[in-house]
Amino acid sequence: MAALRKAQMSNGDACAATMSKVDNSWQSMAGLAARLGSVRLFAALDEPTRIRIATELEWFSLPGGAVLYTEGETPDAFFVVLSGLLGIVSGPLSERSESFVDVRPGECVGHVGMLSDKPHSGTAIALRDSTLGRIAKPVFERLVALYPVFMLNLATELVEWTFRPPSRALLRNARRTAALLPVGGEPPSRLAMPLKAALEKMGRSVAVLDVADHGKLEDEYDAIEFAHDMTLYCGETSASSWTHLCLRRADRVLFVADATATPQRPEIWATIERLPWRRIVLVLMQEATRPLPAPAAPWLRAVPAQFHRHCRRDGQRDVARLARYLIDGAIGLVLSGGGARAYGHIGVVQALNEAGIEFDLLGGTSMGAIVAAGIAYGWSNDELRERMLEAFVRSNPLHDLTLPILALTKGRQVSSRLRQHFGISRIEDLWLPFFTVSSNLTTGKVQIHQNGLVWRALRASVAIPGLLPPSIENGEVLVDGAVMNNLPAEVMSAVSHGPVIGVDVGRREDFRPVKRGWLAHLLLGEDAEAPSIATLLLRAGTIASEAQTQISRENVDLLIEPALDQIGMRDWKSFDRAIEAGYRHAAQMLANTDLSIFRN
Repeated sequence: MAALRKAQMSNGDACAATMSKVDNSWQSMAGLAARLGSVRLFAALDEPTRIRIATELEWFSLPGGAVLYTEGETPDAFFVVLSGLLGIVSGPLSERSESFVDVRPGECVGHVGMLSDKPHSGTAIALRDSTLGRIAKPVFERLVALYPVFMLNLATELVEWTFRPPSRALLRNARRTAALLPVGGEPPSRLAMPLKAALEKMGRSVAVLDVADHGKLEDEYDAIEFAHDMTLYCGETSASSWTHLCLRRADRVLFVADATATPQRPEIWATIERLPWRRIVLVLMQEATRPLPAPAAPWLRAVPAQFHRHCRRDGQRDVARLARYLIDGAIGLVLSGGGARAYGHIGVVQALNEAGIEFDLLGGTSMGAIVAAGIAYGWSNDELRERMLEAFVRSNPLHDLTLPILALTKGRQVSSRLRQHFGISRIEDLWLPFFTVSSNLTTGKVQIHQNGLVWRALRASVAIPGLLPPSIENGEVLVDGAVMNNLPAEVMSAVSHGPVIGVDVGRREDFRPVKRGWLAHLLLGEDAEAPSIATLLLRAGTIASEAQTQISRENVDLLIEPALDQIGMRDWKSFDRAIEAGYRHAAQMLANTDLSIFRN
């Protein structure tokens, strides 16, 4: 028992692949023992002891996509991961679950169930080709009797597993491979080399493999992956054996397409559909001269990926954003609502830019969503400032008062100005991924807008109940997102694949009665000191989400709260003052904050 052999399987059977056991062609027990030194359970043991233990274990290869064990099974062994990456997920595998817990090289899996004699609480899947050692219960008991320190190490492993942080905090070192698969005639090498350069600029070592590297032994691929921070596998257009190997060994699968080509479904898609847990990204290569990307919708119908990214040819910033995504360093910026206080976001964004922080995903609520959409559209800081000034400051978009049947205003001016600045652009066709939220009064849930016309999504997100008419979509009533969630950081956290910055300008203001003169008391009676109806509606429409905002804050890695107490939520003329206050606060905060997590 001295070696490990690659799994033999047909091109289409990645899901049904079986374990491949040890034979005499892989490497010596001394080699296995050396690799065991990277496993915490055995790290403190000397080499002769590790060699003896290596002979006790059953070594096998688990192809990417194969299931190690399923939820509810009663275990009679546990496993150590020598190479590759496993994921544990609860629930049916027919859904693209985001609840994976990663199990990386050097860690154990299945030990909780075996020691407690309880069924597995989740299903373990090989997220890429992996090498494991099986420790049957009798073997485990024999090892504990011979080497008491083994039990102590396992107890430490169990404690750390119990208090394991959320998977988002672990991803940065777990994801190490990506497959670039061509579709629509776009050679993956055209993206692979700039991507390699971008990753190396971030301090990562990168290997790029193509079909010329087909035929290596499994441990050769393992050695390459171990020697580099990131390995890029460039597949072929056809569903060849090399393309299937790329798919099996990849943590992320990127389908690379010419955005202007006729959309087509990849030949390997039949295999992808049998791997519902595999994360799929569609990268649409765009001409650098385009003001906005070529439409994504036709391609997304052909390649229904979970995510898509637009990447300009020769666009270093776009490639850098894709690189950060691959290493789970993509930076998400989420901006709260807050009426006129949202102008402060412009100053905060300027300070973040000056600190060298780039944004890879944008999201927000209400007025914050409008600022975020402008950034995702590609507006510079100066253009963002000028457009906001034109749309909301030089004239009041809420002056079209009407009979208060649906609301105090007609809402036509707001809609007109959103259409003026965003035109017929669609969310999925912005240069940067973007979302906004509204409050769905029909379902009683937060509505997340990740596709469709930008202006319509923003119009729904700013529809303060009673002040602006609601937005009606698909027979459902949508109003201001701040009613239910004024800082949707948990939405950003779910899609960002990296650190999240939250900017909250909606902090509760000093909401008190208004001092009015004798004439107001004469006309209005004893209620004369109540705030105006617009102010009451604005406050009533946002107060309910304060508890949710507190919960959302737990999903940010950096929270910025500009001191805007002196600016009212309807103080639309305080444009410059709000921007300056946001800038000063953020600049001072960033100067005294460790920003290493935002710099790759």
